[in-house]
Amino acid sequence: MAVTWKINTLEYNNDSDKGVIVAHWEARDSEVVGSGDDAVTHSGRYYGSLSFTPNPSKSGYVAYDSLTEANVVAWVKAHADIDETAIETAVAAQITESKTPTTMSGVPW
Repeated sequence: MAVTWKINTLEYNNDSDKGVIVAHWEARDSEVVGSGDDAVTHSGRYYGSLSFTPNPSKSGYVAYDSLTEANVVAWVKAHADIDETAIETAVAAQITESKTPTTMSGVPW
């Protein structure tokens, strides 16, 4: 299992610089237990969005048309509000909970 980080969409200024102002991202993972018709996929997902203040004159600025998903994932992971380890731990915990639930639902009749 390895958590995959993905950028779902970007919001950007509608000007010549197209500076990114919001990145919508997710971290997800899954584990298949069993095989064939008995296979069950257990998934975990963490979603968020981050705001940015674009500054085209700042060193390291990347123009919108030159961005890659890897660029933006790196921005997200480096952001002060993001704890990469805690997020990946939460995703793993969701998978564990799916495989061995601590609560159940139903009725006794």
